[in-house]
Amino acid sequence: MEYNKLISVTGFSGLFELVSSKSDGAIVRSLDDNSTKFVSNRIHQFSHLESIEVYTTDENVNLSEVFKAMETAGGELPSEKDNKAVQQYFEKTFPSMDFERVYASDMKKMVRWFGVIKKHNIEIKLTETGEEATEN
Repeated sequence: MEYNKLISVTGFSGLFELVSSKSDGAIVRSLDDNSTKFVSNRIHQFSHLESIEVYTTDENVNLSEVFKAMETAGGELPSEKDNKAVQQYFEKTFPSMDFERVYASDMKKMVRWFGVIKKHNIEIKLTETGEEATEN
């Protein structure tokens, strides 16, 4: 499974792998229970993890940068139920995060999603665009 196929779906908890997209929705596979289902885009919105940005005190960064910082920090992840522990974790792990604009619920999602990514041994790697690929 590749990082660029991971999506979040409004109304559902957890992460999903995008199996196939259609004009009226998508077929997704849950990373939690491996179930596959059709999700209508009339009811739900899809967010590719690759396209999510996080507010910082400087320029916004891609979510993958936060995940990489979490990976580098190592150690145990904080409990998602403890807002204070989650914020303290990110103050150490990613101190440039704008804690006034990034809500506790968002930080909890990042911890939860990172746990799922690590559980499934998914490499956190953005898809290269044509320009970036030619520069390398």
